[in-house]
Amino acid sequence: MAEPETPPSTHAPGDTGEPDPATATFVTHRNLLFTVAYEMLGSAADAEDVLQETWLKWSGVDLDTVRDRRAYLVRITTRQAITRLRTLSRRRESYVGPWLPEPLLTAPDIAEDVALADSVSMAMLLVLETLTPTERAVFVLRDVFDLSYEEIARTVDKSPAAVRQIAHRARSHITARRPRAAVTPAESRRVLAEFRHSLETGDLDGLLGVLAPDVVVLADGGGVAQAFPRPVTGADKAARLLVGGWRRKLRGRVGLEPTEVNGGPALLVRIDGALDSVIAVRIEAGRIAGLYTVRNPEKLTRLDREAVVSLRSDEV
Repeated sequence: MAEPETPPSTHAPGDTGEPDPATATFVTHRNLLFTVAYEMLGSAADAEDVLQETWLKWSGVDLDTVRDRRAYLVRITTRQAITRLRTLSRRRESYVGPWLPEPLLTAPDIAEDVALADSVSMAMLLVLETLTPTERAVFVLRDVFDLSYEEIARTVDKSPAAVRQIAHRARSHITARRPRAAVTPAESRRVLAEFRHSLETGDLDGLLGVLAPDVVVLADGGGVAQAFPRPVTGADKAARLLVGGWRRKLRGRVGLEPTEVNGGPALLVRIDGALDSVIAVRIEAGRIAGLYTVRNPEKLTRLDREAVVSLRSDEV
């Protein structure tokens, strides 16, 4: 489906050219709504579909009956995302190999917004995958977007007391599993540069020096592109597999381009100039603790342009 960059225009003939109130409101909150849907689904393509469904419902609403338009739009988006997430969860049970979120190319300054970068990181999205759809919605709306329990209750059709219990349960689950290490931009650049150099030169010792002893490597080929069929754990095993793969298949044909993906450091891998994969990096204590390689071509279609993610609306 083509991305709905903006909702369709509803200008009347002879008007001033200004968008109608429904369109103007939707555009104001669009980046926020996309971020809500993406954090719920881990897929930009599905998030865009949810935004299209949200727009269709929103365009039929009598705005005079809506007291808080932002809250109303978030409610529609979240409900659509919960419905879609339940369908996606069943599909992912039959997914070939590890499933990773669809990577988003993000602006460098996203990393400076610690809360936003953490919320859209590969590591966080993978932890969110372990929650039920309702738990995920409650956690995202409360802990990421700071909505009130009362508003969340109206969104998920629960009582405020029940939402508080769900939020507590989800928060405890996330806290036990989420990475907590803060990494400076300078440290990210240094570690990524060392990793890149070691890959390019096939330096096994260099890789062992930059990988954490308990590093975890996940690769998503979706049954379409070749990838590790299971998680690889441990620096020695990971380094040998990475160097071996580079030497056998990519000698002289690969280019590694440093970039920012999901608010963190990453490498775009190009073979003979064509995008082959993206490797997102999670850094802890000056070493790489997680490597997330996405090769499924269906998940690489948005890496030619920056995605706009935001925890706030574009109100002026």
